[in-house]
Amino acid sequence: PDGNSDEAFHQATFLLEEKCDDDMFEFRCDNASALVPLYPEFISLLRRVEEQKHIGVVVVTCGVGRLWTKILEHHGLSDSVKVIGGGRFSDGYFVTPGVKAAVVSHLRDVHDLNVWAFGDSPLDIPMLWEADQAVVVVGDEKKRSTTMDAALATAIQDGHLRARQVLLPSTSSPRLDNNSLPVVSFDDGDFVKSIVDPRPELRPLKKYDATNKAASNILMSPMRSAAVSGPMLRAANANVGRYLATEYVSKLIGLEEFTISHVQGHQTTGHRLRNEAKTSIIAFMRGGEPMAFGISDVFPQAMFVHASSADDVKKHHVQGQLNVILVDSVIKSGKSVIELIKRVVRLEPNISITVVAGVVQTEAIAEGHLFAKVMRRHGAGLIALRISENKFTGTKTTDTGNRLFNTTRLA
Repeated sequence: PDGNSDEAFHQATFLLEEKCDDDMFEFRCDNASALVPLYPEFISLLRRVEEQKHIGVVVVTCGVGRLWTKILEHHGLSDSVKVIGGGRFSDGYFVTPGVKAAVVSHLRDVHDLNVWAFGDSPLDIPMLWEADQAVVVVGDEKKRSTTMDAALATAIQDGHLRARQVLLPSTSSPRLDNNSLPVVSFDDGDFVKSIVDPRPELRPLKKYDATNKAASNILMSPMRSAAVSGPMLRAANANVGRYLATEYVSKLIGLEEFTISHVQGHQTTGHRLRNEAKTSIIAFMRGGEPMAFGISDVFPQAMFVHASSADDVKKHHVQGQLNVILVDSVIKSGKSVIELIKRVVRLEPNISITVVAGVVQTEAIAEGHLFAKVMRRHGAGLIALRISENKFTGTKTTDTGNRLFNTTRLA
């Protein structure tokens, strides 16, 4: 097998088992580990991390895990640095680039941790892509990976990887250019401080909803009625969009003043959404489109984007924008919206995110739920017409998209 497939790593483990019995394997790991140096800068960083209770360090290797354990033992770091790596079938697993990425995403999403990833080869790129902070370690030009430049360029250009590079030693020539891959240094106290300092406490989820308001009861009635579908249902959803935009989006994002001509002939002050011209409204298809059109009516200067999946959001949809409003009709687990948020943040990290929906299930915004975690992590605001404890999932004739576009008979 070729490449970085599971089969290739399985075959590599098989060949190692064939060449080395357990005693020989241990002997060779002992010998090799004594010859492997660690960068002094990393030793210094790991020593500093040892003193911190809020940080953990894990080495995730596609190579031989036992070798890394012994390297760390030689440097007195094995108690504070854990290793995930295979090498023997008795380990019960082997590590692929996908596994590296999965470890990072699990720590980030499930355990709500801020993850820094350091890597130096194409095998590390999926892991770097998933990390909150990605740092490419660039060694001496004669010894480093010869395929990494091309892999990095592709990941940055096509995958929108955002990373920095650290040169070890500092005399090493950098990869790519400083715009694509800015250079940082362990000699920079602020950089090291950003790694070891505790992350600021995340703010509570910013949330507005009209669940108990009379307006919600009126606006929701046609959306819940089995007798309403097609154009009438789309109009009802657009009305909800206009209401939520006027009442809540304007409150969450804020307003700005501008000069208008008064009907009586003089100049006066008007109001519009703050940075409206630098706002993108992204309608999650199909269900979110009618509501998004209603929001667009209220904010006519905003860009309008259709997205059937996160990949439909392109760089030019959000680059240079200050606000993005993600619109869906119903949020159950929030999985689709989570992917949209991650995509938007990767393309434009500092953009302000607002999620608007007709109905949001209570469970999705509960403490510890992944949707709530991702929203808080990125400082996103949530606006809903109604928060519901009803866990009903629409299918066929009850699916929102089918009802909106009269396709229930095709389901």
